[in-house]
This record gives sequence, structure tokens and C-alpha cells, in this order.
Amino acid sequence: MKKNILYCAYCAVFAAVCALPAALTPFVTADDNKEKRELAQLPKPVTDGKLNFDYFDEFDSWFAEHFAWRSKLVTADGILKATVFGTSPNSDVIAGTDGWLYYGETADDFLNINTLSDRGVSNIRHNLQLLSGYCEACGADFIFTVAPNKNSLYPEHMPFNYVESANEGNYELLAESLADADWFCDLKAALLAADSNIPLYHKEDTHWNSLGAYVGHLSLMGALGHETCPAGNWTTCNDRQGDLAAMIYPSAKADDMQVYSDYVPQYTYLGHFRSFDDVTIRTSCEGKSGSLLMYRDSYGEAIIPFIAECFSSCEFTRNVPYQTGSIATGAADTVILEIVERNIPNLQKYAPVMPAPEADISSADVQVQTAAPLIRAEQAGMYTHIYGEIPEQWVNGSPAVIYVTVGGTTYEAFSCFEDKLLGREGETSDNGFSLYIPADEDISTDDITITAVGPDGRAAANK
Repeated sequence: MKKNILYCAYCAVFAAVCALPAALTPFVTADDNKEKRELAQLPKPVTDGKLNFDYFDEFDSWFAEHFAWRSKLVTADGILKATVFGTSPNSDVIAGTDGWLYYGETADDFLNINTLSDRGVSNIRHNLQLLSGYCEACGADFIFTVAPNKNSLYPEHMPFNYVESANEGNYELLAESLADADWFCDLKAALLAADSNIPLYHKEDTHWNSLGAYVGHLSLMGALGHETCPAGNWTTCNDRQGDLAAMIYPSAKADDMQVYSDYVPQYTYLGHFRSFDDVTIRTSCEGKSGSLLMYRDSYGEAIIPFIAECFSSCEFTRNVPYQTGSIATGAADTVILEIVERNIPNLQKYAPVMPAPEADISSADVQVQTAAPLIRAEQAGMYTHIYGEIPEQWVNGSPAVIYVTVGGTTYEAFSCFEDKLLGREGETSDNGFSLYIPADEDISTDDITITAVGPDGRAAANK
């Protein structure tokens, strides 16, 4: 009898504890969302005058993300799994040793799997050459750089079960391809060579810290032959919550280390500045020379204060595809393209919005193919955007440059696969092409000739 009573009491207490967060949900103020995603919204039984037949599924998703004390319970679960079992409750976060956290999307780069093909690397080099050539033609200096993933610089804290393959990673493949390009700045080499007893990346965040960004700025300015921002004196303080920590420890105290410089910047923001996450940020610095356009991603946030201090005017943009209006008008005499290592394959997507260079392929040995390419043409402001994909059998994995002939004029295309515009978002292809030519409202895809020319001069075309 006593055993039955104790058993029933245990079950009752267990059920009550489990039900408590649900019961208190209407009465407990929701925690701030610190995760790198949008949480589900409370659904309505009726929307637009119609019954919402997905209401219960949507309510289940909403409740799972809004029950009482959710962030505190998620934090407790994350700490338990990371510290005791060495695992992460979130697939976007890799729990390393000594409290280090890594971004899950960098796993393939760390393991050197699912890497770019030889043609993919060739395509990216070709795309960067086209952009570099355009900058040069407009009188602007061009520098391309890649911010390394954190586990590329600090692999020693990755879990033991993450074992690198013998293959080269995308960073190494691309760096080797660009070894002879004077517009490539090897940030990984610069960061590895930095003499610092302070880590250059945050322990609980995806990104580099201020000191790492400063080292990156020195490398970029050195490649440009431009003056640098003074360093000042560096101090550290454990007062930051990393983006990765926020995903698995949302209620934990902000204790990630940040590095601070006592140098007082002189630049000012132009227009309405909200945060370094703004899509476009413009700055001005009195007494400095030169104008900069920097295409950047989230790694650009920490480096903006140092680079803004080096130029009379700067425009930092996260817009994709890259807009080149500032280059064409001469408003930018320096152009920097920065992208993080994990996003290197994106350089084979989304052609920059710029006029495609004209080309002469009259010497190519052209063979007409029966397999037809996929061609799309649409108006895009002052341009006609032509894009699509050639059949694989045209090139069989070999490097090739794709040209587009319209109305007797031939243009050199970017080797970019416009997955979103083609209705194939998330797919990849080494056989895409994309370019912008002067607007022609009467253009028809039947009037377009696509030619893929290999390094030996032999070419495949659709007509």
C-alpha cells in the first residue's frame, strides 16, 4: 500500500511539474527572442474570413516556442548537453571543448567535404576577374578577400568526432586558384600569422572579435597600399553574449570576451544609422582621402569602424546581387568584396548588376549542339538580364567561358546559376550563366545564341 501511495504521489508530482509551464503560459511574460530565427506567431482560427484548417498544427508550433520559462529551460538543457554530454541541442550549433561553440553550417568546410568542383573553382575565379576588370576600367582599385570560418583558425576545440578528410577545402582550392591575382588578399594567412595571446575570434560566437577584425583591416589596407587606422590600447571584458550562445543558452549571462580599443574614432555616419546590421551604411571621415565601396556580410560588422576611419567616404552594403552604380559613376575609387568562407559557393550565384563586357569569339571552333540550353530574358531597370543554364554535355565538367550573342553583339557572361530566378532555389550548378546588357524590350530568347568556349578554343553553341 505504501509503495502504491508513493508511486502515485511521484506520478502526480511529475505530471504537475510537466504541466506547470503550459498552465502558466498565459500569465508569464514571454522572454526576449535571442535566437537567430523568427519564432512562430500565434495563429488565428479564422483568416481572411475562412477557417484556418492548419490552426492546430500552427498552434502546436507556437506553443513549443512560447511556453512559460522556455528560454530558461532551453538554457538548462543546452548547458547540460554541452557540458556533460559534449553535444548541442541545436543543429546550427556545434558544442566544442572548453566551452567553444561553432556554427553548424561550417562543418562541411571543416571536414573538407561537399567541396567545389574544379569547374566551380574556375567559374568563381572567372567571375571575380570580370568584376575586377570592370573596376579597373572605371578607375577603381579592387580587392577580394575571404573571412575564414572560426574552426579554420581554431580547430583544436572542435569535437573529436569531427575528422577532416584528406581533400582540400574550398578556401584552399580558391586561394590556390587566385595565387597569381594581385587583387586577392589572403586573410587566413594574415590571421594565422598574427602575434596575439588573445584569441581573434569569439569563443561563443560565429565571428571574429574586434582584434581579429583589426588584423583583417591591416591586411586589407596593406594590400591596397592605404593608410591604416591607429590601434590604440587593447583591453578585454567578458560582457558579450555570442550569437551561438544565444541559440542554446538564451537566458545565460553575457560572459563571452570582447576586445576593446581606447582609440577614439573620427568618422561619422551619414543618414540614419541603426546598427551594424543595416543593409547599407555610409560614413564620412574628415581629413582622409579616397572613397570606398565594400560588399560585405556579417563579418564586415566588426571591421567597419576601422575601415571607415581610413577613407573620406565609405559605403558598406549587404545587398545581393552586388550593385555597381557607385563604381560606374566614379563615386568609389576603391572596391572591397568580402565574403565568409562558408559562403564561397555563393560566388557562383547572383551575377553583379553591371554591363557585360563585349567579346570576340570569331576564332573559336564552334560545334552546334542538339541539346538546348535553358535561357531566360527579362527587363531589369536599365538592363536586360539574360540568364540560364547550358547542358552538362556541352562541357563535361571542363572549364569553359560562356558567351551570349544578341543582335550581332557578343558579351561575356558571369558563370552564375540564378537558382531563385529559375525557380530552383537551393540547387547548385556549375553550368549557369548570367549577364546584364543594355535594355532591349523587344529581345526574344529565340534570338539569343549561347556559346561555351573551352581553354582549347573549341566551343559548343545552340545555333
